[in-house]
Amino acid sequence: MNEMKIHTSGGHPFLRSPHAAFLKMSLPVLISLIAEPVTGLVDTAFVSRLGVFSLSALGVGTMVLSGFFWIFNFLGIGTQTEVAQALGKQDSGRAGQMAGLALLLAAALGILSILVFRPFVPALSQLMGASGDVHRLAVDYLSIRLFGAPAVLMMVASFGIFRGLLDMKTPLYIAVSINVLNVFMDPVLIFGWGRLPSMGVSGAALASVISQWIGAFWAVAAVYRRLSFAGHFPLRDARKFLVVGRDLFFRTGLIFLFLLLTTRAATRAGADAGAAHQAVRQVWLFTALFLDAFAVTGQSLVGYFIGSGQMDTVRKASTIVCVWSTATGAAVAAAMWFSMDLAMAFLVPARAADVFIPAWKVAILTQPLNALAFATDGIHWGTGDYRYLRNVMALASITGFTALHLLDTSAGNTLTHIWIVIACWLSIRSVFGLLRIWPGIGNSPIKGCI
Repeated sequence: MNEMKIHTSGGHPFLRSPHAAFLKMSLPVLISLIAEPVTGLVDTAFVSRLGVFSLSALGVGTMVLSGFFWIFNFLGIGTQTEVAQALGKQDSGRAGQMAGLALLLAAALGILSILVFRPFVPALSQLMGASGDVHRLAVDYLSIRLFGAPAVLMMVASFGIFRGLLDMKTPLYIAVSINVLNVFMDPVLIFGWGRLPSMGVSGAALASVISQWIGAFWAVAAVYRRLSFAGHFPLRDARKFLVVGRDLFFRTGLIFLFLLLTTRAATRAGADAGAAHQAVRQVWLFTALFLDAFAVTGQSLVGYFIGSGQMDTVRKASTIVCVWSTATGAAVAAAMWFSMDLAMAFLVPARAADVFIPAWKVAILTQPLNALAFATDGIHWGTGDYRYLRNVMALASITGFTALHLLDTSAGNTLTHIWIVIACWLSIRSVFGLLRIWPGIGNSPIKGCI
């Protein structure tokens, strides 16, 4: 089906069967989001056979790169909204123009990242606390992985383009394929095979870079087949991407800093609290993948119907995103409740059980709030309301920072209080996210559809 002519084929499937269409679009997004962390686990399993130094170096490298690539997520989010709105307007020229500009920016920023950051790789490794053999191996890993930066950023932009075109399957095929390829290359490059020498942790880095470049060429070629790139890119559009990048960078930085400070507070409360917090946090972050899939789908639908001027359907799409996200959050909460003993058995040292249980129960209660925070983020991404999301995140994070500062880390229930602070942080985000839709406070882009 030609996405740019979706109106002429009876309208979007969402209009005929909204719940089924929403879930059908969300499933491929979910699988593509899960593919990367699963591959990360496989990488960890292979590298762990090399010893603690290599595994520590891998941890340092992946943490640095995760934060680094997170900075550029505006290439995917901003592009997805622009293309979705162009699709709704049946403006293939605008969609091609924004797609081409996003890929050009992604390639340029990737190349610039190599030139700017590669000399600072040793310093970044030391900043993460690496020394001796761990530092040396981490520098080797990061130096190789940086050459994949243009590929990663072009895939981020390409996935945003496809999702803006309401095509959730192409990113799925690419994500799963390159991660499977990475898994197959890992043992060959890490441990050697035939005349290929053992490369250790550098082999894991090279496997990632090769698979990323294959994925990038595949993604860009698929975009080119779908859209004809415009021959010129107005300066105002490039500036628009950078403004979106500024707002999302500020917002993402606040998220990262808040979560970092919660971990710091738990660590200061003692080894038991730190271990229990790590267990709760890892499960909590994994469940967020389910909610993120709904947010990504909601962004595409809202952007499309905003572009097509179907403002009544924007409200329907917003409602369905919130309903399914909240229901999923409640289901995740129930699953966490019934799996508490299992989580303790596999994730928590016995001595930390008393600290873990009350914190786990608070984390269970945060799931519906977390669901609404993700849902409203996706809706407002679809309208392009990035500044509002930035300001709400600032309010929530300043409140959270203040509460964490006032915590008594010497108290025995500190970890429970940390998760209560996280619940308050999520409450502010979800409440203000909802108020921007119903009734539409401030200069809401969708106030007219309520």
